[in-house]
Amino acid sequence: MTAKTVLFHELGGPEVMRLEDAEVGEPGPGEVRLRVDAIGLNRAEVLFRTGRYIEPVKRFPARLGNEAAGVVEAAGDDVTGFRPGDAVGVVPMFSQNDYGVYAERAIVPAAALVPAPEGLGAVEGAAVWMAYITAYGGLAEVGGIRPGDTVVLNAASSSVGLAAIAVAGRIGARPIAVTRTAAKKQALLAAGAAEVIVSDSEDVTGRILAATGGRGAELVFDAVAGPGVRELASVVAPGGTLMLYGALSGKETPYPGFELGMPPLNMRTYTIRETARQPERLRRAVAFVTSGLRSGAFRPVVDRTFDLGDIVEAHHHLESNAQIGKIVVTVAH
Repeated sequence: MTAKTVLFHELGGPEVMRLEDAEVGEPGPGEVRLRVDAIGLNRAEVLFRTGRYIEPVKRFPARLGNEAAGVVEAAGDDVTGFRPGDAVGVVPMFSQNDYGVYAERAIVPAAALVPAPEGLGAVEGAAVWMAYITAYGGLAEVGGIRPGDTVVLNAASSSVGLAAIAVAGRIGARPIAVTRTAAKKQALLAAGAAEVIVSDSEDVTGRILAATGGRGAELVFDAVAGPGVRELASVVAPGGTLMLYGALSGKETPYPGFELGMPPLNMRTYTIRETARQPERLRRAVAFVTSGLRSGAFRPVVDRTFDLGDIVEAHHHLESNAQIGKIVVTVAH
């Protein structure tokens, strides 16, 4: 069996991606074959395609993508809990060197599957798991935020940023959103941010300290990294945490703990894999997110959809940073 599949044969910009016929094959032990209905785009794919990800591309042609919604078509040996016909979501927890979901059909590990949220179509289902599991895992499982805590979120209009606003609010914490321009301020307030700070025109440090009575934030959830961590570190409350989960700046990140003479500071990195690859953490995350979806506290925010044949245009939009929420690619069958 062959399927239209996005492959790239060299590192580079969006134009290196090609839609080709590729052999799908049968699922092996612990794997399923998925009919892909919608694909959630993530920064990890841009970084992998350009050779700047946390792991290098090992071979060409290479595949892309690790978040999708679809239907199980076939299951390999040792797969339990899922069977052909089940509507599922794919959680990002595997290497793109091993699997990729930018395709009409794809082989994926069964461990990466979760039941499709009730009442959500494929487009919305492809916009849930990366954002909300990243946010829940970072804020709750690792960050340990509690009701009354303040959480500072930069790149707040991203799908993870919006999910983090919602997760913080559901826990009872106070989310403060940081965005570069005023264009996204109203959308962030509507999403539940207690305050929005426009970094291009406002004093981020001063605003955060004023908003917390000088105490600082118990958690800073940083998607940008780079030199700006010095400023963010200065607004972490004593004993609080500066958590780096992205590197949008593309610049070297200093460790500021020894140079500022500040109160005790925890600084650590985090990725979704820290939650998704631990079965008990993933179970709790899925239960938390599903509960939020059912109650209406959580909702996937889709910025724009593209057809699979327009994947190059979709990646150009992803790299523009103009979006609010998730970019989703749909697959016609």
